Amino acid sequence: MVSIAWSEIYAHPLPEGHRFPMEKYSLVPEQLLYEGTISQAQLVASQPLTEAQILTTHDADYWHRLSNLLLTPREQRVSGFPHNEMLILRERIICQGTIDGAVKAIKGDGCALNIAGGTHHAYRDRGEGFCLLNDIALGANHLLNHAFAKRILVVDLDVHQGNGTAVIFQNDPRVFTFSMHGEKNYPFKKETSDLDIALPDGIKDEAYLSLLETHFFKLIDQHQPDFIFFQSGVDILETDKLGKLGVSIDGCKQRDEMIIRTCFEKGIPMQISMGGGYSKEIKHIVEAHANTFRLAMHYFG
Repeated sequence: MVSIAWSEIYAHPLPEGHRFPMEKYSLVPEQLLYEGTISQAQLVASQPLTEAQILTTHDADYWHRLSNLLLTPREQRVSGFPHNEMLILRERIICQGTIDGAVKAIKGDGCALNIAGGTHHAYRDRGEGFCLLNDIALGANHLLNHAFAKRILVVDLDVHQGNGTAVIFQNDPRVFTFSMHGEKNYPFKKETSDLDIALPDGIKDEAYLSLLETHFFKLIDQHQPDFIFFQSGVDILETDKLGKLGVSIDGCKQRDEMIIRTCFEKGIPMQISMGGGYSKEIKHIVEAHANTFRLAMHYFG
């Protein structure tokens, strides 16, 4: 059974001044339950990530200062919001959800999803861009450290480059980082992933999907991954306030189907984190995210 990480704390209000549409963390599971795509039994709330797990990926001094609310005001501004205990607890539960899902996927479910996650701007020693701990990096290290996987492919299709993930794994040949993102979007100083595809503003469905098809299938053949982490941000939509690209909801759905169908057909277990989405109308965000779950259920459910 495909498991889906979700907790009431996902929808807990963030500090004043954030730009996240928090409603989506409640509306997406509500929509999926209402239409019968998923069942209540598939929604799993994880326990908070332990300190030992955090230190497999993040610097001990950073974690000490983060967990004790000792980061400077400037560091907090760079992360995107002022810090409090509830915010950090939320991040720990989200990251554990990605780890739990990855383990379930590789033990037989084939696919797991996190209604949140995709915190790819978090570095080993700092947070950035509304990301404090890197759930994909934590999940990948957990699989490697417990011999669940030997070759991992990170497919990051959020509109923003997965800069933190790229740096965390820049010297680890077991993890290949692939980021396809807006060339002129945040972060404005890009890091170096194993493969970066920078997209021009306004790119439409056909050109976007053609680029993805060319590079994704080549990576599957060359890297031969035994696990894939998919960051499926929907901020590539033409309706997105921050994205600058021109992909339609149907184009975003075709993107997700390409990745999910390929994993299913090739027997590669996968974990999907939802990532960003900032369209003006919440219905566009919910529909695009819901399509990801519908496709996962169609192939793996």
